[in-house]
Amino acid sequence: MKGRPFYQRLRHATDGIQELWRNEQSFRIQVLLGAGALLAAGLLRAPAIWWAMLVIIIGLVLFAEAVNSTIEAIADALHPDPHPSIKAAKDMAAGGVLLASIAVIVVGLCLIFSFV
Repeated sequence: MKGRPFYQRLRHATDGIQELWRNEQSFRIQVLLGAGALLAAGLLRAPAIWWAMLVIIIGLVLFAEAVNSTIEAIADALHPDPHPSIKAAKDMAAGGVLLASIAVIVVGLCLIFSFV
């Protein structure tokens, strides 16, 4: 991919996002939850700093979900049979998504409680 024009590299990236949307229910759920969090920030008329924090943390969750899906796809393609190391890698990637999701919940709760 090196040396290719930016628009071609951008196309690969957008293809990847489309692939996530089509094939990963968890990604679609995370996008919808993120949109809900942004809607809540709008209804609360949150200051810009809260918007920035939400966008960053939602982006982190979506990134973690993309990495998790990538690891699962590669692992399944290279070693389709059950294997303890493959299971451990998949579990660790899923754990990363869980940690990012917990972080977004904490940020969301902080946002809500700052207006109560």
